Amino acid sequence: MAAPHLLRTDDWWRDAVIYQVYPRSFADGDGDGTGDLAGVRARLPYLAELGVDAVWFTPWYLSPLVDGGYDVADYRTIDPAFGTLAEAEKLIAEARELGIRVIVDIVPNHVSDQHAWFRAALEAGPGSPERELFHFRPGCGENGELPPNTWPSQFSGQTWTRVADGEWYLHLFTPEQPDLNWAHRAVRAEHESILRFWFERGVAGVRIDSAALLAKDPALADFTEGVDPHPYIDQDELHDIYRSWRAIADEYDGVFVGEVWLPDTERFARYLRPDELHTAFNFNFLACPWAADRLRRTIDDTLAEHAPVGAPATWVLCNHDVTRTVTRYGREDTGFDFATKAFATPTDLGLGTRRARAAAMLTLALPGSVYLYQGEELGLPEADIPRDRIQDPMHARSGGTDPGRDGCRVPLPWNAEAPSYGFGSTSEPWLPQPRDWSRYAVDRQRADPGSMLALYHEALRQRRTAEGFGDGPLTWLPAGDGVLAFTRGHGLMCVVNLSDEPAALPAYGELILSSGPLDAEGRLPRDTAVWLRSPAPGRTAIEVTGGNSVIMPLPGGEPLP
Repeated sequence: MAAPHLLRTDDWWRDAVIYQVYPRSFADGDGDGTGDLAGVRARLPYLAELGVDAVWFTPWYLSPLVDGGYDVADYRTIDPAFGTLAEAEKLIAEARELGIRVIVDIVPNHVSDQHAWFRAALEAGPGSPERELFHFRPGCGENGELPPNTWPSQFSGQTWTRVADGEWYLHLFTPEQPDLNWAHRAVRAEHESILRFWFERGVAGVRIDSAALLAKDPALADFTEGVDPHPYIDQDELHDIYRSWRAIADEYDGVFVGEVWLPDTERFARYLRPDELHTAFNFNFLACPWAADRLRRTIDDTLAEHAPVGAPATWVLCNHDVTRTVTRYGREDTGFDFATKAFATPTDLGLGTRRARAAAMLTLALPGSVYLYQGEELGLPEADIPRDRIQDPMHARSGGTDPGRDGCRVPLPWNAEAPSYGFGSTSEPWLPQPRDWSRYAVDRQRADPGSMLALYHEALRQRRTAEGFGDGPLTWLPAGDGVLAFTRGHGLMCVVNLSDEPAALPAYGELILSSGPLDAEGRLPRDTAVWLRSPAPGRTAIEVTGGNSVIMPLPGGEPLP
C-alpha cells in the first residue's frame, strides 16, 4: 500500500495534477473484460504512488454506452458494468484517505434516449409537458418531411430524428442523445439536485461536458457559418446557469472544470469569472503542434486570457477524445484537429516518445493545473483498432472514414506477462490490446529507471515538493530559435529544445531533472527538456553540469516508453 500524501486544504485546484480515469479501460476487477470501480479501488495505491492530487472519472452512471457513457440514463445510479453506488462511495472515501480527491463528469447538454424523461416524452406525444423538456418540433417541407433547421452535428450526420407521430427531436450528438431544453425550469432544477447528490457523497468537483452548448436560440434559427451569434454555442443565458451552479458548489467547497471550446478569448474568460466556473480546459494547448513559436504563443495567449478574471490555466496534452501524445508528436503534422483525423497516418514512435517526455516536463512546469490522461504516464501510443471492433459512434456516423476515438481508450497494461497484460480480465477486453504492449506494462516500467513512468514519478515528486512550481508568474528568458526557456519562482528554470541542433543551457546551480541525457558538451539535445535551479546568491554558477541532479536516461534500441 502506498503511503498517503496529505490532503491539501488550500485552493488545491489552482495547481493540482489531476489524473483522468476512463473507467471502462483502467482496471477490471471482476474479470468480465470491462474496467470497473473494483478495479480502480485496487489500483488507488498506484495513483497515490504516482503523486496525483485528484482523479477525474468519465461518466460511470447507468448508460446504454452508445457514446462511452456520455449518454446517461440515470445520474443517481452506477452502471452495473462498473459497480454500484455503494462501491462509488467507498472509492471516494478510500481515495480521500490516500490524499486524492474525486471529480465526476456531468453531461448537462443531453441524456440517453433510455432516460425516463425521454421515454415519457415519446409516450406522451406532441404538445405534451413531457416533450417541453426536450426540443421537439414539427418538420419543414410540405408534409413535415424535412428537419426543422440546418444545424450541424458535433459528430457527423443529422442533428434531428423524426419519431412515429411526425415530430422531430434535436440531438447535437447521436440520435441516442436527445438534447435537453435548458429554458425549462425543471431541467435546471434536476441538474442542481444532481450536483447536490454527488457533492453530498464526497466528490470534490465536477467536470462539465460540452459546457458551452446547453442554451439554444429559442427560434432555432438556421446556422450560417461565420455569422454571430451562433444559435447553440456560447449563448449568453449559459452564464446565469453556471452562476446558480457555483452557488451550490460553494456550499460544499466544490470546484468546476468546464469543457469549453471557444476561439474568442474574451468570451472564453467570461466562464471563469469569480461567480462562475473555477477552471476550463485549455484545448488550444492540447491541439498545438510541436513548434516553439506556436507553443510560446499559445502559452502567452492562455495566461493572458485567464489573467483578467484571476483564474488559473489548465494544461493537458491528451484525453479520451484525442490522439495519444506519442503518436501525434511522431507524425509530420503534430497538431490535432477532429476534422483531419484519418486511418494509417505514419508515425515515428521513437521521435514521438522523445517529444512526449519533453512535453510532459514543459507542461508540469507551467503555472496552473495539469490534467494527465490514463496511460500517458506509460507513454502509450494510439492503438490501431480493427475496423470490425471499433465502437465509437464517430466512426459509424462518418461512413467509416473517421477512425474514431477508441485508439486512445484501449485497456491499460499492468503486468507484462499476465493475460490481457494484467488488465484483470479472464475474458477478452472490450477493446483489443496491441500484441506488443508488454513493453509498456507498469511492472516492466517500474523496473526501468529510464522509463516514461519513472520520469513522471520524479517529475510529479519534484512538482509536489520543490519550490517554484504550480500557480504563479512565468517570465520568458532569451533563447535561440526553436528553444523555449522561462523562469518560475525561487530560481526555477525550464528549458525545452525544439530545434534541430543542441542548445546551450543558461548558467545554473542545480540540474533538477532532464527528459533525456545532455550531450558530451553539456548541451541540451533536440526534443529534450530540463529543469534547472539558478545559482543562489553568493554561489558559483555551473555552466554545463552539476548540482544534485536526476538525469533521465533514454532507452536505446527500439522505441520504448
